[in-house]
Amino acid sequence: MKLLKLTAGLLTLIWLTGCTTLGGNKESDAGAAGSDVVVEDRNADTSGIDGENASGSDIDGGAETLVIAGEEQFQGGDVLDDPNSPLSNRVVYFEYDSSTVREEDLTTLEAHAAYLGENPSVTIRLVGHTDERGSREYNLALGERRALSIRQTLMLQGASVKQFQVTSFGEERTDVEGHDEAAWQQNRRVELNYVGR
Repeated sequence: MKLLKLTAGLLTLIWLTGCTTLGGNKESDAGAAGSDVVVEDRNADTSGIDGENASGSDIDGGAETLVIAGEEQFQGGDVLDDPNSPLSNRVVYFEYDSSTVREEDLTTLEAHAAYLGENPSVTIRLVGHTDERGSREYNLALGERRALSIRQTLMLQGASVKQFQVTSFGEERTDVEGHDEAAWQQNRRVELNYVGR
């Protein structure tokens, strides 16, 4: 159904654009067509000089249209929701018994730091996790060190200390069940959860 509406909207855009550029109906009720089309009113006062109307826009510029992207492309809204953005990656993984941020995660963290720097009222909760190996107390501390390591990296790149909540669940909340390296790799992580989302 969404694809049908998108196709109908695009056909309407093409038709309306063709009508205005070929000298057809110069006024349009875009709302009635159900599309986001802005058509220049060429009957407006054209008392300007050198091909410009009173609003200063070029008379020969034709109609302005809002192009609707395909469903596979991000359609706007909050940048945190864009699946093509590095901000969509909100999990950072760690090596065994380590709280050192891996080189391959720095681009993702730079994007998060830039977003936090541009949005100082945004809060993020860093949740540290470990695999099942080690004592409960050790894993709680390791999960916290991992979360603090992410916080430090983000702060060095422009985020404020006031924007963070740090939590550790250690081995308590596994992402993948299992007792092998494949499961353990997925459980050694810090989740970046934006508060209020």
